[in-house]
Amino acid sequence: MKRRRFLASLPAAALDAQPAQGGELVLWYNAPSKLWTDALPLGNGRLGAMVFGGVSSERLQLNEDTLWSGFPKIWNNPKAKDHLAEIRRLVLEAEDYAAADKLCAKMQGPYNQSYQPLADLRLEFSGLPAPSGYRRDLDLDTAIASVSFSGHRRETFVSAPDQVIVTRITAPAGSLNFTIAIDSPVRSASTTEGGDTLVLRGKAPAHVDPNYYRTPNPIRYDDTEGMGMRFEARAKVLAEGGAVKADAGKLRVEGARAATILISAATGFRGFKRVPDLSAEAISAAARKHLDAAARQPYNALKARHIADHQRLFRRVSLDLGKPVSELPTGERLKAFKAQPDPQLLALYFQYGRYLLIASSRPGTQPANLQGIWNESVRPPWSSNWTTNINAQMNYWPAETCNLAECHEPLFDLIEGLAENGRNTAEFNYGLKGWVCHHNTDLWRQTAPVGDYGKGSPTWANWNMAAPWFCAHLWEHFLFSRDTEFLIHRAYPVMKGAAEFCLGLLVPDKQGRLTTCPSFSTENVFITPDGKTAAASAGCTMDLALVREIFTNTIEAASLLGVDAEFSQQLSTALSKLAPYQTGARGQLQEWSKDFKEREPGHRHMSHMYPLYPGSEFTVRGTPQWAQAARRSLELRLEAGGAYTGWSRAWSIAFWARLEEGTKAHEGLAKLLELSTGPNLFDTHPAGQGWIFQIDGNFGAAAAIAEMLLQSHAGEIHLLPALPPQWPTGSVKGLRARGSIEIDIAWSAGKAISAELRPSKTGPVSLRAPRNQRIKAVLAGTSPFSLSPRPGGSIEARLLAGRKYRLEFS
Repeated sequence: MKRRRFLASLPAAALDAQPAQGGELVLWYNAPSKLWTDALPLGNGRLGAMVFGGVSSERLQLNEDTLWSGFPKIWNNPKAKDHLAEIRRLVLEAEDYAAADKLCAKMQGPYNQSYQPLADLRLEFSGLPAPSGYRRDLDLDTAIASVSFSGHRRETFVSAPDQVIVTRITAPAGSLNFTIAIDSPVRSASTTEGGDTLVLRGKAPAHVDPNYYRTPNPIRYDDTEGMGMRFEARAKVLAEGGAVKADAGKLRVEGARAATILISAATGFRGFKRVPDLSAEAISAAARKHLDAAARQPYNALKARHIADHQRLFRRVSLDLGKPVSELPTGERLKAFKAQPDPQLLALYFQYGRYLLIASSRPGTQPANLQGIWNESVRPPWSSNWTTNINAQMNYWPAETCNLAECHEPLFDLIEGLAENGRNTAEFNYGLKGWVCHHNTDLWRQTAPVGDYGKGSPTWANWNMAAPWFCAHLWEHFLFSRDTEFLIHRAYPVMKGAAEFCLGLLVPDKQGRLTTCPSFSTENVFITPDGKTAAASAGCTMDLALVREIFTNTIEAASLLGVDAEFSQQLSTALSKLAPYQTGARGQLQEWSKDFKEREPGHRHMSHMYPLYPGSEFTVRGTPQWAQAARRSLELRLEAGGAYTGWSRAWSIAFWARLEEGTKAHEGLAKLLELSTGPNLFDTHPAGQGWIFQIDGNFGAAAAIAEMLLQSHAGEIHLLPALPPQWPTGSVKGLRARGSIEIDIAWSAGKAISAELRPSKTGPVSLRAPRNQRIKAVLAGTSPFSLSPRPGGSIEARLLAGRKYRLEFS
């Protein structure tokens, strides 16, 4: 019911595809990938595949989004709230922040679980000619990865309509000879079935410690029923000509002209509240169901259904930055970008972000995690979990603006599960109503602070403001869709619970103002007046911003729905008493309630600038003093070497976009490509002497590019607010603005020349032209539409649902 209601809320225009786009939407290479982090990603939200593109051998690394270690269990620390009063005394009265840190650690529970790899499908070819004309590519418009050389061709896709991974191999007649095998780094065993099918059956670990946590036995299996999740992967080979034979646990294809491999998978997952004890027979039946159904379809029919489904989402938005497409392979284009500006590479990067969201987050699936849906390790970086102090949220920054609202839905499902479990944690850890979620969560919706009962650093483990940040996504979806049914049934109950917790969390400071305590600025620490390093304090700027936001949005939602007037008044009263933001000695927006010295001035987190982005409390024209203070904070961070990770750089680009600084935003994009992007355009994160993949930077940068072209957060639609001079000519089609409006914009010589608005809801709208331009006409069809000037230079019009409005500029 939730999914049907959600899909029904989407504007009709969003269900129509834009015209086909050209070769600028292809990543391509002239050599196979040697590393997992260079392979090409495919996915349908549930199933994922990394394609390496080898010549004599091929590896498809596979994932299924519900295959996690562990099972539901009690993670709340029953002794946690015993320490809360003393922590507050140490912070608010004694100002002994280091001592407060030690007590905060005693509020922690166990570490959460890890996302697991499913399997590796391995192909070994024989009798191939010497390869010539090698090419591997990923077509974003069709979501198909291809490998071709010397008359040999392989193409792979992951179908959402048919729920299978499909690989098609063709070669000159009668020359296709290869073996196929399947294995997994997770405990499992494979066998053949029926002479044409491989079956891998296994059971995930009962527990996996995070990769950063040193323990003597980090991966623990348990044969007890439900203590670890069973899974099954199946691969069926359909050969055209030649023969398929079972041979020593593998399949052998001999003398074929073509072969199609179909892969399906199923796990014992039954929901986050239930032990994953589904029987092996039931799991096998689920895997067989999709495989058998797909095997009855011709390859071309599977391919056509897949492409149509993908393009329904992908083609809603197009971006042309006005330069010819480079003829270099993608990895070479990336290397050449600094010396040879390549605007269309940035357009490709933008669309790649949209592609990755489609591939890793669909209605009914798990949301995109730290690596989207792709993972090859039993102990992946940071457990490949949902890190809720920015990373999980950043994954969904482009969902609404980039016209992929359906892809937002898995995050809403996650939030609702966290709200259910988080009520217990709110009571256990704080003795409060409402719901809370801390820094990390997993498939089982863990909400307690992690850290193995005191071994985690409080600066990240004890951060407790995920609930209001998640609720911002619910409210933003309402603002973009104006879907009152969504607000009533899904958003408001969860928002109210988060507001209840935040209201209970507030305590008076020495001046009698309300503040949060303990409070942590995400993953950052400060130097205390006596020279110690500490994390816990009171009223960090991000806390205050999130509390203001959740209270304000909940009050507005309650007013729209005509409910909870008394509760809204309590929130309003608390808002009036909330501690104010402060400016530090360097003119910066303070990160903490006191102007502490940072231990790491270039820290990657910039949480105190939340009110600028993704929040909307600070705006260039509405609150210029706070926008300037945030700008100064950003300058100081960058001067000290900040934004050194991909996701942090993406955040800085979004800040510059909101500050309407197109040149600075473009500088950030150039740095992102130079320092934080892999050959396959994966976002990178430094780790030891190398780097790892972390997908949030891909999503954050795509959202930031959208913010450079269109903004609607300040009560008006602002066209081309941060257009950089490096993009003098171009066009974008299909971006979305709050109020349920799709927008196309075209520009030349750095000036807007036209725009089209397609509202799906009737209502007033304020419009702001690009800098140094004005809107001279709004045409509905061929008839002018009346405009009303507003203070500050924007204009106001009333738009009717289902109409198209063309803007002209001077």
